[in-house]
Amino acid sequence: MARTKLSDTTGTQEKDPDIVKDGGLLYGKRNYIFILIAIGLIFLGLLLMSGGHMPSDDVWDESIIYSFRRITLAPIVILLGLGVGVYAIFTKK
Repeated sequence: MARTKLSDTTGTQEKDPDIVKDGGLLYGKRNYIFILIAIGLIFLGLLLMSGGHMPSDDVWDESIIYSFRRITLAPIVILLGLGVGVYAIFTKK
């Protein structure tokens, strides 16, 4: 990325194309869409992890608490959401 010097009246400052000027948004529309998808995936993972009350207070059913949905699927969905969020933050417009 080539940097060009501004006029001598500004001193030794260099022009940086990554600096946001005039109050513009830092990210583009695509980044914000990915951020919303990431939030949705994290929320979906938390929903998959919740619920599953016992049908009776006297009975303990491990298959409800330690199911595939709660132990494996929900954490994978949450991690995918976090990955999409990181991707959305670090990609350019």
